[in-house]
Amino acid sequence: MHRLLHPNAAHVADVLISRGHHGVVVTAPVPTVTADAAAESLGVDVGAIVKSLVFLLDDDPVLLLVSGAHRVNLDRTGRRLEGTLSQASLELVKHCTGQPIGGIAPVGHPTNLPTYVDEQLAEYPELWAAAGHPNTLFRTTYSELLRITAGLALSMT
Repeated sequence: MHRLLHPNAAHVADVLISRGHHGVVVTAPVPTVTADAAAESLGVDVGAIVKSLVFLLDDDPVLLLVSGAHRVNLDRTGRRLEGTLSQASLELVKHCTGQPIGGIAPVGHPTNLPTYVDEQLAEYPELWAAAGHPNTLFRTTYSELLRITAGLALSMT
């Protein structure tokens, strides 16, 4: 039986295509709301999973695309970004991305978020990121992720 993509995932696929990506979005057979779950479902290293995290840099929301194997060091990353980095509220995350926690994609948001990409992701030839809804994912590469997000590379650990 053919299942249609959730509207959020279909929107992400359209944005990906408009930015020169193949736009293929897959639906995982089991919940993938954590990096560990996504890695297990796909049979890849957790470091190849892209976590899309919204933080506040001083008072402005920013998107950090982080390897599933890492946690963001708020103090060091904030200094590198020349501000104070803090956790954004769930309400702000939903408002900025239009996507549910556990399914936030690197693209397809209603707001234009400055985006920073974890340099550690470059270690993996193939990356997987959420596609706008839990259990939906798309494959990409580090250089393509930088391009489709207009992101800046940054060390976050």
